[in-house]
Amino acid sequence: MTGWDIKPQGVQGQLKVVGGHAGELEKALNALMKDLGEAAQAAGTAVPGTAASTPLQGPVAPGQAPLSRAATGPVAAALGEYAQARQAQLKSMSERIQAAVLGAATATNEYVEGDLDTAKQAQNAARSVRLDLLKDMRAGR
Repeated sequence: MTGWDIKPQGVQGQLKVVGGHAGELEKALNALMKDLGEAAQAAGTAVPGTAASTPLQGPVAPGQAPLSRAATGPVAAALGEYAQARQAQLKSMSERIQAAVLGAATATNEYVEGDLDTAKQAQNAARSVRLDLLKDMRAGR
């Protein structure tokens, strides 16, 4: 680890760039999920209008949704399956970005403080996508 030669200002600049791109990605993913939901609602069903909802009987607590549910058509079901299948990938992408940013920031801060062992731990935690360790390191400052 004695070979480290970090320029903190350069790291800070790159973290700002990555943060900006991460914000754009978040907006795009939120728009994707919103659009998928709207497309599923607009797709309609494969049943006649009178059968387009499933009436269920029973009391409903105040503030809760009614028990009746609208029928789901094949397009809406496919869009739901698509979103569900991609959920783990999207979560992993988000966690990797967060780990990279937290790891770089923490490792750089520790480098500046002269604590190369903790800087290496932060680097390894980022590589392993251990957000729990990175958050603990930052909380301990």
